[in-house]
Amino acid sequence: MLCLPLAKPYIDQKDIDGVVQTLESGKLACGPKNQLFEKTFSQFIGAKYACTVCNGTAGLHLAVRALDFKAGDEVITTPFSFIASSNCLLFEDLKPVFVDIEENTFNIDPALISQAISPKTKGLLTVDIFGQTPDYDPIIKIARKHKFKIIEDACESVGATYQGKMAGTFGDIGVFAFYPNKQMTTGEGGMIVTSSKSVWQTCQSLKNQGRILDDQFMLHQSLGYNYRMDDLSASLGITQLSKINWMIRQKNKIAQQYTKELKGHPRIITPKTGKNRTNSWFVYVVRITNGQRDKLIRLLANKGINTRPYLPVIHLQPFMRKMFGYKPGDFPIAEKISSQTLALPFYIGLTEDQISFICHTIKKLA
Repeated sequence: MLCLPLAKPYIDQKDIDGVVQTLESGKLACGPKNQLFEKTFSQFIGAKYACTVCNGTAGLHLAVRALDFKAGDEVITTPFSFIASSNCLLFEDLKPVFVDIEENTFNIDPALISQAISPKTKGLLTVDIFGQTPDYDPIIKIARKHKFKIIEDACESVGATYQGKMAGTFGDIGVFAFYPNKQMTTGEGGMIVTSSKSVWQTCQSLKNQGRILDDQFMLHQSLGYNYRMDDLSASLGITQLSKINWMIRQKNKIAQQYTKELKGHPRIITPKTGKNRTNSWFVYVVRITNGQRDKLIRLLANKGINTRPYLPVIHLQPFMRKMFGYKPGDFPIAEKISSQTLALPFYIGLTEDQISFICHTIKKLA
């Protein structure tokens, strides 16, 4: 039976050879591949400093720690995101304050941020959702006016740009993730980028149990974590990064075919990329507007086409409702989008004929 998965990583012989060479070197952790990956990634993004971590959630947690927020502070963010973008605040007893999203891009709506500011607001945590950034000019203007720190969750948008500048470079700290369904992968893994040497030093120390950075063995200056990336993952990151632009172009071709074949259907809305932005295509998500999205998922599965609802809103997750009393209707645009969105199979290697089959089947069943 035909089975088209939702996602799978693109791994070639260069990736395999790099990992094997690292295995044969015997330097599997805290070795030279981490430093090389940090150097090449910072150059690609256009950031002064980069710090590898074991996953994107760890990177977001360290970002919160490095910016020295205090328990009880409020940070404005989006309810339409993977749960980690709020969990990292809760880890440090900060309160996520949600702002609704733009309907076309699914990113935080800058026009709504100011009304969410309170005396306790100390920062913004933006999310570059699904492969594209928010409209950063008004967001940065608000942050500068109020002297807010910005954490940019770019975990889904490596290689995307806003006004020609790379995602991940608009905040005090940017964080990336390299899970196997991302534009590039290290298996698990993440990267923190910043222009601040002191922030970078703090993250490097905290990820390694709070150890000082001057080679003194097991001397710890603060309470830290084991958030290190191993050198096997870093090796994969180096070779994946060497072809990231090609991989993004391949994803863009797949997205263009999906859009061409699905555009104009009365019950399907194809993705929109915002003004002055490029999309690096983490996922390809359409909106099903007839209220039958979940039924369509089951029908497509019967045809061997794997799809997923992408994403459930954070504020209606059970533990968030219990903690903060959120209810349906609090953020209507995010809730509307969340009830309609459908992620389609999207990976390098998906053929034109397979895409046409998926589109034909969706149009027939939607």
